[in-house]
Amino acid sequence: MSNQNMDKGKKPQKFIVTDSEIAFHHEDRKKRTAELATANEELAYQYLEKSKRAGELLIANEELLFQNREKENRASELIIANKELAYQNQEKEKRAAELLIANKELAYQNEEKEKRASELAIANKELAFQNEEKERRAIELMRVNSELKKAEEQQKMNLLVMEEMMFITSHKIRQPIAQILGLTNLMDTLMDSPEELKEMTGYIQQSAHSLDNLTRELTTFIYEQEVKARKAL
Repeated sequence: MSNQNMDKGKKPQKFIVTDSEIAFHHEDRKKRTAELATANEELAYQYLEKSKRAGELLIANEELLFQNREKENRASELIIANKELAYQNQEKEKRAAELLIANKELAYQNEEKEKRASELAIANKELAFQNEEKERRAIELMRVNSELKKAEEQQKMNLLVMEEMMFITSHKIRQPIAQILGLTNLMDTLMDSPEELKEMTGYIQQSAHSLDNLTRELTTFIYEQEVKARKAL
C-alpha cells in the first residue's frame, strides 16, 4: 500500500502498482502480522508473567503482612515475656533478699544455739560437779551419821557403864565401907572387951576383903568396857 502525496496547488498524480509490489507488500504485511502476533504473544506472556508475579507479589505481600503480624504478635509476646521476666527477676531479687535475711537469721540462731549449747555444757559440768559434791557430802553425811550413831551407841554404852559403876559404887562398895565405918565406931566402945574387939576386927577384915573384891571387880569391868570401846572404833 502506497501513500499519495498531495501538494497544495498541484494535481494528484496516479501511481501504477505492479503485482510484484503487491506481492511484496502482502508478504511484508504477513511478516508484520506474524511479528505483531509474536509481539502480542510475547506481550501476553509478559502479561501472564506480570500477572503471576503480581499474584506472587500479592502472596508475598500477604506473607510479609502475616510475618509482620506474627512479628508484632511475637513482639507483643516478647514484651509480655520481658515484663514477666522482669517481674520474675524482681521476685527472684526479693526472694534472694528474703533468703539473705533468712540466712542471717539462721546464722544468728545457730550462734545463739552454739552459745546456749556452750552455756548448757558449762551448766552440765557445774551440775555434774554439784552432783559429785552432793554425793561426797551425802557420803560424808552418811559417815558422820554412822559416826554419830556409833557415838550415840557408845554414849548409851557409856551411860550403861556409868550406871553400872554408880550402882557398884553406891551399893556394893558403899555397903562394906559403911560396915567398916560402923565397926570402927563400935570398936571405940569395946576397948575394954578384947573378945568383942577381936570379933569386930574379924568383921572389919571381912568387909575389907569384900571391898577389895568389889574394887577388883570394878577395875575388871572398866577394863572390859575400854576394850569394847576400842573394838567399836
